[in-house]
Amino acid sequence: MTGNIVARRYAKALFAVAQAQSDKGAMAKYGDDLARLAGLLGNAPELTKIFRNPIFGVEEKRGVIIKILDKVAPCAMVRNFCLLLADKNRLSFLPEINASYGTLLDSAQGVLRGKLVTAVKLSDVVQKNVVDKLQRESGQQVVLDYEVDQEIIGGLMLKIGDKILDASIRAQLQILKENIKRGE
Repeated sequence: MTGNIVARRYAKALFAVAQAQSDKGAMAKYGDDLARLAGLLGNAPELTKIFRNPIFGVEEKRGVIIKILDKVAPCAMVRNFCLLLADKNRLSFLPEINASYGTLLDSAQGVLRGKLVTAVKLSDVVQKNVVDKLQRESGQQVVLDYEVDQEIIGGLMLKIGDKILDASIRAQLQILKENIKRGE
């Protein structure tokens, strides 16, 4: 819980700096650079362990992040931001900061992200029709991740933000089962 609060605060701070820039692409550029860094940490969990380990001092962690930054080559602001995180011993929060920043960026750009789960793989045409319908209904750009889960039997489950639409046969059978138990 504390980590989420810390991550949101740092993400909001970086986002505020990006908004204040005269370059309108700064928000997206910072987001891309953060995503690359977070992806690198996700692919090398031993780096995250180093950043969380209290045995390593701030200077050692700073040295590690400098080598990473030299390879990734982010913009100067993101580089300085990461060095600030190193100085404050907050580098382990970088993946959470990236996620929070992405949420802020999506909100500013009017993008809704979600996940559509179906029992069978949908064709590209059907996927596009679903996205188009959701965009018309919401008035925002919709980006969906698609997943196949045969355990839902049929129908679909749609999750966008904190809203879930469960129109799966599995859910309907569960409701029917509860109704039978109650004698309805």
